[in-house]
Amino acid sequence: MIAPAPAATLAGSTIDTPIGRLGLLAGEAGLVKVTFAHEAFGEVAERLSARLGARLVQRPERLDQVKRQLDEYFTGRRRDFDLKLDLSLIAGFALAVAGRLRAIPYGATLTYGQVALSLGRPGAARAVGRACGANPAPVVVPCHRVVAADGRLGGFGGGLDIKSALLTLEGVTCR
Repeated sequence: MIAPAPAATLAGSTIDTPIGRLGLLAGEAGLVKVTFAHEAFGEVAERLSARLGARLVQRPERLDQVKRQLDEYFTGRRRDFDLKLDLSLIAGFALAVAGRLRAIPYGATLTYGQVALSLGRPGAARAVGRACGANPAPVVVPCHRVVAADGRLGGFGGGLDIKSALLTLEGVTCR
């Protein structure tokens, strides 16, 4: 479920996973942001809070379901996320790409060009790549399932090692 409404409050928490510590930020409408270990979570939370005009609050229970589903994903017990998302950080084509990414099944990949074509924008593979790079909720919105036309990994905000690890977890082999 995508709920593009700005957050009045923002709760944060972290979770240790096989790909490193993930930072999680959620507003009333749902999960807003997922960060990777190399990102300074506290600084991201402060910047995001200011950008959204949201007050940071101590409400870790707001992220309990996100943590549970991520744990299930990383232990092979979950293939799809059923979480409320607040994707107000993206708009336009990037929001359409995020919707398409959520429809890529576990264990499957599409190329950037295939995603563009499926959205009625043939030739917009680079725009899909930029939209994947702007994805505020990686792993949950599975931009890691989008690869280059030649079967190589392409890019990933968490780094190619993490993209490879996520695809391996899902049983996908890439070059």
